[in-house]
Amino acid sequence: MNTEIRARTRPGEVAAVAVVDGRLLDVAIERPGAPDGVGDLHRGRITARVRAMAGAFVALAGGVEGFLPDRQGAAGCGEGDAVVVRVTRAAQGGKGLRLARAEGEAAGPPALLGRGPGAVERLAALHPAAPVTVDDPALAARLAPLLAGRIRFAPAAWEPAIAEEFAALFEPEVALDGGARLSITPTPALTAIDVDLGARVAGREGARAAHLAANRALLPELARQIRLRHLGGAILVDFAGLALRGRAALAAPLAAALATDPLTPRLLGFTALGLAEILRPRVHPPLHERARGPHAAALAGLAALEAACRAPAAPAGPAPVLSAAPAVAAALAADAAANAEFRARNTIAPAWRSAAGLTGLGWRIDHG
Repeated sequence: MNTEIRARTRPGEVAAVAVVDGRLLDVAIERPGAPDGVGDLHRGRITARVRAMAGAFVALAGGVEGFLPDRQGAAGCGEGDAVVVRVTRAAQGGKGLRLARAEGEAAGPPALLGRGPGAVERLAALHPAAPVTVDDPALAARLAPLLAGRIRFAPAAWEPAIAEEFAALFEPEVALDGGARLSITPTPALTAIDVDLGARVAGREGARAAHLAANRALLPELARQIRLRHLGGAILVDFAGLALRGRAALAAPLAAALATDPLTPRLLGFTALGLAEILRPRVHPPLHERARGPHAAALAGLAALEAACRAPAAPAGPAPVLSAAPAVAAALAADAAANAEFRARNTIAPAWRSAAGLTGLGWRIDHG
């Protein structure tokens, strides 16, 4: 198998993918203006011990708070103690940052001591032999000392097929061969995945054996989608066309499919309703959360503005402007890094404005 890492940059965002023989294996997203914090090193101060939760809350720089479990270093600490911690889990699903004790000088007020690895660095560490292609010369220059001999610049790091597959990861349904599909529904407590075999087993003899074989055949893709989408916590899978007793036959092949995941998700078994219970560690936010909110909309609008600015313009035509709903415009105004990167990439400042006529997370590109 040939593994390579490819990174696409847009103002305010780096999206890196690990590709094996043309198919996505891993995805990492970095937004400097709103980092997820994983790997960051902080000096903080314990504000409260919570015995019922077996840990303590820690105040970090910028008014942010994280939770430090006893087993990760909170044991023996008291309120007011200064600690050095590293972020091990991003805020996601209504849950805050998760922390672990780290080495360092704890004396002093809360402060950010160092950033964790970015998207490209994370995938490069996961795939240490893979060459790395990026589409931004500034990013290539920054990474060259860290990834000696592995970095290459290419104006188009993603082929259309990669971009299409990446975009599909933000959709709730996954189309599979033979008309089967996965429907992925996140909730605050868990992620539900429904398997629909469609016409894949229609008209076939031996319905039970056919359904078992069809469900078994899609297990590698099920595991791949869980990994690519950064799904974490409790995951319940409802397989199709099998009686409760028959689903146990999927346990061993499902566990084998999950075993290739570096986060080592565990198959806990099947519920009384026949749902497969999977527990996968939460680390980075799932992609469906990355796609939500004013900041995500602001970066999508900024990418569209860049594309409009780089498109062949009509003679003497007015410059394109990003008009955004107030919440989106506020998020864009707060992301100084994205605005600065737009200016560096395009030699002009981004032209955007708040448009009271747009509601929610709406935006559009206007000319003039």
